[in-house]
Amino acid sequence: MDNDEKLKIEERIIEMLKTVYDPEIPVNVYDLGLIYKIDLQDSGDVSIDMTLTAPNCPAADFIMEDIRQKIESVEGVNAAQINLVFEPEWDKDMMSEEAKLELGFL
Repeated sequence: MDNDEKLKIEERIIEMLKTVYDPEIPVNVYDLGLIYKIDLQDSGDVSIDMTLTAPNCPAADFIMEDIRQKIESVEGVNAAQINLVFEPEWDKDMMSEEAKLELGFL
């Protein structure tokens, strides 16, 4: 897999992440700043480090499974591993400008 192909797959992964929402917040997980790292291997395996807005989020399993299924449907992705991390702790400054606007923080 060359760099151009990797970039195209990563763009498709980001587009797919923008279709995943926290059920309690009308903003996607990518714009919320919940995705910390996307590591795409040449094999097509992808590892994603993500966090949640709150450690005890009741929708955590649902969100992580939704992400895994959607990422594995991306052309060029072989398998997805979703890693839940709480370092650094999420705060609203990690949101995109669009998300801040949507939620009334701007």
